[in-house]
Amino acid sequence: MSTTQSERLRELLEPLVASQGLDLEEIAVDSVGRKRVLRVVVDSDTGADLDRIADVSRALSAKLDETDAMGDAEYTLEVGTPGAERSLTEHRHFVRATDRLVRFQLHEGGELVARILGVDDDGLDLEVPGVKGRKATTRRIAFGEIDKARVQVEFNRKDDGGAKAPKPSESTEHDTQHDPEHDTENNSVNTTEEEEA
Repeated sequence: MSTTQSERLRELLEPLVASQGLDLEEIAVDSVGRKRVLRVVVDSDTGADLDRIADVSRALSAKLDETDAMGDAEYTLEVGTPGAERSLTEHRHFVRATDRLVRFQLHEGGELVARILGVDDDGLDLEVPGVKGRKATTRRIAFGEIDKARVQVEFNRKDDGGAKAPKPSESTEHDTQHDPEHDTENNSVNTTEEEEA
C-alpha cells in the first residue's frame, strides 16, 4: 500500500474509530489473488470484544462506501485486534501490557525478557525473571533504549497475581463488491473463523 493511500485511509478512518472509543493501531492493504484485503487493527485500554469490532466494522464499511478511497474494485474489509503477541510501539501499548511478559530488543544490542511492572513518561519498571533458582530482579529502562518490544504468550504462569490473560485476536470481515455500472454492493459481517470453516 502506498504511503499516500495509507495516509488517506488513516485520515478517513481514524476519527470514526476514535468515535467508537477505540484506537486505530494499523492499516494494511494486501492483494490476495485478484482480490484486495483491507486490514484494520483496533484496540483500547479495555480491549475490544467481538460486538465492538462488528460495530466499528459496519461503520468503517459504510464510510468506505461513501468514498472512492478503495476504488471500484472488489475488496474485503477485515477489522480485528492486535492479538496476544502484539508489537509495542506506542506509549499506550506499553501501558496496556502492564503485568505482561515482554521480549525487548535493545538499541545497544542484546535482548531482555521481562515483565512490565509500571510505565511512566520516560520509561518502564521491569521485573526480570530469575534463572536457575535465583530471585527475580527489578530493572529500569528508558524508552530510548528500546529498539523493538513484543508481548510473549504465557501458558503456565505460576504467580498469577492479577496478570491479564492473553486475549486472542478477534476480527470481523465485510465482503464488499463494487459494480461500477450499478454501484451495488453486498456486505456481510462474519468472523474470520466462520469464513475459514
